[in-house]
Amino acid sequence: MVSIKKAALYIRVSTDAQAEEGYSIDAQKEMLAAYCTSKGIKEYEYYIDGGFTGSNIERPEMQRLVEDVKKNKIDAVVVYKLDRLSRSQKDTLYLIEDVFNMHKAEFVSLNESLDTSTPMGRAMLGIMSAFAQLERETIRERTRMGMKERVKSGLWMGGGRIPFGYDYDRNLGILVKNEDSKTVETIYELYLQGHSAQKIADMVGLKYDKLAMQILARKTNTGVICYNGVEYKGKHEPLVSLETYEKVMDMMKERSARRITTSEHLLQGLLVCGKCGAKMHYKKWGKNGYKVCCYSQQTSKKHLIKDPNCDNLRLWADEIEDIVIKDILSMSWEKMLSQESPEVEIASPVQLIEQQHVALTAKIKKLYNLYASSSDEILLETIEENKKELERLKKMLDSEKNRSSVTNKFDEKQNMLKDINVLWYHMTFNERQNVVRNLIEKVVVNGQNLDVHYNLF
Repeated sequence: MVSIKKAALYIRVSTDAQAEEGYSIDAQKEMLAAYCTSKGIKEYEYYIDGGFTGSNIERPEMQRLVEDVKKNKIDAVVVYKLDRLSRSQKDTLYLIEDVFNMHKAEFVSLNESLDTSTPMGRAMLGIMSAFAQLERETIRERTRMGMKERVKSGLWMGGGRIPFGYDYDRNLGILVKNEDSKTVETIYELYLQGHSAQKIADMVGLKYDKLAMQILARKTNTGVICYNGVEYKGKHEPLVSLETYEKVMDMMKERSARRITTSEHLLQGLLVCGKCGAKMHYKKWGKNGYKVCCYSQQTSKKHLIKDPNCDNLRLWADEIEDIVIKDILSMSWEKMLSQESPEVEIASPVQLIEQQHVALTAKIKKLYNLYASSSDEILLETIEENKKELERLKKMLDSEKNRSSVTNKFDEKQNMLKDINVLWYHMTFNERQNVVRNLIEKVVVNGQNLDVHYNLF
């Protein structure tokens, strides 16, 4: 080994457990300093990354070390153990071959007695790096397997990002409600009432509207745990019912499809020009209020123009809203309510199909177990036939659920129509807006004529 003027003593500890096993920062400092003393190295500097994983080299002190080596400030890099440098074979070889060796900085690992200045030392380095990476990947695989079994039993994944409205009980291994659980329930209620995510965030004290949307979309709130794209029944108490969650998801899809944004205008997003087919919008018209105008007549938004020569009239918004409201309250609801809900030819009830699905799934599992012990090709053919039947049942189940959903929506809107004449004048603006958007698909404005298209189901 050539004379070393200055050494870099690199130290990394990622967890408390490592500290307890003898990898603490103080323990590593003591051993590295002792090495320098034994080799007569008087000048050395510590580079310490506390609380960082060894799976990559994106660590503050590691990056500083690399820069100092490249500037030829360092003659040797010393670590207690190879995995303190990195647990990745690729990163380890990059650091030593492309950084340390290239800039004539020797590398020393006390635990493995590695000296990269010799061919044997470099060969040993490759072997040790490979084992370090193997250990890391083995730990990761075991962790994943253990996590999956944990989630399948209904237990939470542990630590990390706990869903809003819950705390994590380490002793029981499950999520438990906290004081924010009521806020979660309120967020769902407000969204179903027609409020925007931003307004909900403002009302319940969330910083961003995105947080409200994340809470609404989190199926964990219904008592399930989602892990790697699969849902498992959790042991934690639901914050909202599955029915409420699905209603919110349906409403999200409807709003997204129709690009409706909650605003101060009752018919925002529902108005369509009867002349050219473009969307229409509310436009401030002096001090007298708002007029409804066709986007084709607004050159600033070219992507919304259907016909640059559209000559549709610009009507006062409050007059259009009054006509639509009167139409809702005075039209012949008897005829609409006398309609039967969409015919549903049910081959078998959803519950019955689900039972068949569960039974067939269990049967296939048993067949797989038998095949594993006997390797009988006939069993394999039977398994494939049952899998095809399982797929058929799944399609039937999805179809029946979809039909049930359509029927339920029809019934909900019928109930809304029955009460609307009584309740309308007692509703808040947001409640009225929600009713309008549930009942109406679009309002076509053609000159002085309005055509209201209702969306019953």
